[in-house]
Amino acid sequence: MIVEYIKAAMHKAQYEMLEDQTFYGEIVGFEGVYANELTLEGCRDELASVLEDWILFSLTQQLPLPVVDGIKLEVKKVA
Repeated sequence: MIVEYIKAAMHKAQYEMLEDQTFYGEIVGFEGVYANELTLEGCRDELASVLEDWILFSLTQQLPLPVVDGIKLEVKKVA
């Protein structure tokens, strides 16, 4: 389920080339998830890594995650 969530979120990523000729990427709705790299491919890879870390941190802290394309990640409490 996490892989599908990451893929769906990455499809919403937006990229732009900055004045210094580097690439900046972010995913709207995922506060603090952004990357800046020399190449577009590097930016995509770094953004995916940042997203993964952000998801894992949010889950361990039991913070709510955005629903993406109907996919909802949450920690379920076990009795």
